[in-house]
Amino acid sequence: MDLHQLTAISPIDGRYRNQVQQLDAYFSEYALIRYRVLVEVEYFLFLAEKKFFKPNKQTIAHLKKTVDEFSLEDALRIKQTEKITNHDVKAVEYFLKEELDKCGGSQWKEWIHFGLTSQDINNTAIPLLWKNCVEEEYLPAVLNLQIEIGKLALLWKDVPMLARTHGQPASPTRLGKELMVFVERLENQIQLFSYIPFSAKFGGATGNFNAHHVAYTKYNWIKFADDFVETKLGLQRQQYTTQIEHYDTLAAHFDAVKRINTILIDFCRDCWSYISMDYFKQKTKAGEVGSSAMPHKVNPIDFENAEGNFGMANALLEHLSAKLPISRLQRDLTDSTVLRNIGVPLAHTILAIQSTRKGTGKLVLNKAKLEADLEQNWAVVAEAIQTILRRENYPQPYEALKALTRGKSNIGKKDIHLFINSLKISAALKKELKSISPFNYTGV
Repeated sequence: MDLHQLTAISPIDGRYRNQVQQLDAYFSEYALIRYRVLVEVEYFLFLAEKKFFKPNKQTIAHLKKTVDEFSLEDALRIKQTEKITNHDVKAVEYFLKEELDKCGGSQWKEWIHFGLTSQDINNTAIPLLWKNCVEEEYLPAVLNLQIEIGKLALLWKDVPMLARTHGQPASPTRLGKELMVFVERLENQIQLFSYIPFSAKFGGATGNFNAHHVAYTKYNWIKFADDFVETKLGLQRQQYTTQIEHYDTLAAHFDAVKRINTILIDFCRDCWSYISMDYFKQKTKAGEVGSSAMPHKVNPIDFENAEGNFGMANALLEHLSAKLPISRLQRDLTDSTVLRNIGVPLAHTILAIQSTRKGTGKLVLNKAKLEADLEQNWAVVAEAIQTILRRENYPQPYEALKALTRGKSNIGKKDIHLFINSLKISAALKKELKSISPFNYTGV
């Protein structure tokens, strides 16, 4: 069968294609080839800028146009050459040499890929496409979700809610504060993410500029490479490498994404639980079906879809961050096929973020249910009462409240107030204790 959304092996390029198709600008094979062409051209022009040779304006303009207008047809040309070379980066080199022939720049052809190994191109192209996707797609998606959760936190900041520790009724909290927990966690991890540099390898066949140095022994190739990678590509050059980059910072990025995903799994599960407790209703849409058999159902499918996709992403990110920093001696090829998959966990992550936003957008607060749960759990004010009694040096207040409340599910306002009335304390203190309820015992 021909490739179609319904025949694609991966749901990323099948069922979910419309939701993540913008990522093909970074992670498709076409995109990788385009980024390789970009790096090769930028390197060629940087050599010219440093006076190694002097191409004419026509040649410079043509190469810049080749990058700017790089097409699917150009990528197919390169793939045809690869069938002969059986080497993807060498095919890019030959493509650019053919372009120089077209514009009268044949005399400068051998400056294309001068002194380089293929990993000087791959280990700059891939970090660059990763950087662009992170800055243009991933971080905006996470930040927008964080902002939306923050808006809900502000909207519901004064809504009292029964907390549940170990799944059991606990000291009341506020719904808005519980959402702010996730806002802060995301903020902290995004900040940590921003500290991790986007790094690249650029140093010849085994990282020592052997070919560059033998050709121009007195030239400072380290400074040249640092300037090229940092000023032209916006990456940080690793100073000591083998044939490939060590991938430590890329692995750190994957681990950072994984941690953020884990926080969002936690968020999705909490939302799912609040929906199951009827704290939230969900907005319905005409024509949608919740169950093939049970017409009444409105399932929390967005949070479930998100949790599943976050999990898929994390499984792949775990392998990427564990595998890539390991390479036998000066290099083996195991990183090559693995690197071609970095867009897959990112796509699952973007899908999951979209589903999470969709789910949060459907939430409708069921305030009556939150209030009913608080009313049915007056035992939670026992902590407040025994703490104030401790303040007053009342003998064994914890034990007295424990005998009254522990393991009992039918403790109400009347029971609490009868207990307070039985205490040998002042009327003013009794009044203070009676003013506490599950609705106002929510801390700061």
